[in-house]
Order: sequence, then structure tokens, then C-alpha cells
Amino acid sequence: MKKDFSGPSGLYVQVQNNDVNKALRKLKKKIAEEGIVQELKKREFYESKGTRKRKEKEAAIRRHKRNLAKQKAQLGY
Repeated sequence: MKKDFSGPSGLYVQVQNNDVNKALRKLKKKIAEEGIVQELKKREFYESKGTRKRKEKEAAIRRHKRNLAKQKAQLGY
């Protein structure tokens, strides 16, 4: 059972009118939106399960505090 590969898969950018700089900017933007660089940095070194959970919990606390501050600012406290 073979799959039909009719086109490129993954991230790709077409170069139009030989404008490589514009295509490169678009590719960098797509990579940033997908979070590929962040994922590579995160996986660069091994992180134990406990360390990962601790970091996630700290990030959740920061997000919660930031959201509370935004709400207070909107309500005028």
C-alpha cells in the first residue's frame, strides 16, 4: 500500500520573482509560529519528569498572576 505524495510536506515557502529574502522572512515567521525553535531548545538537554512538572507548575502560576494583574487593571483596582 503506497501513499501518493503529490507535493511537499511540512513547512515550505515558495520563492517568487527570485526574492529569496522575502521567502526567508516568511519561513522564519512560519518557524516561529510553529514553535520549532522553542521545541529544539527544550529538547536540547534531558529533563527529568519531576523537573518538567515543576517548571510547568511555575509557568502556570506566572500565567495566573499575569491574568489577575490584567483583570485588576481592566476593573480599575
